[in-house]
Amino acid sequence: MDFRRVKEYFSWIYYQYQIISCCAVLEPWEQSMFNTILLTIFAMVVYTAYVFIPIHIRLAWEFFSKIYGLHTTISN
Repeated sequence: MDFRRVKEYFSWIYYQYQIISCCAVLEPWEQSMFNTILLTIFAMVVYTAYVFIPIHIRLAWEFFSKIYGLHTTISN
């Protein structure tokens, strides 16, 4: 795949994002504010998932291992 097609593909994806989120009708400063807020929320969700999902998986593993009689636990 050549560079031009990749660039056109990403331009098309960005255009679709602007149309779906109605950013195309916003002024430039409103677009930057909206994108900053959206990026911040996305970053917070990713960080929260990175921190808390392993803890919940470990707790679920310990819970179900006690129920089904598996006596191995994951060490910290």
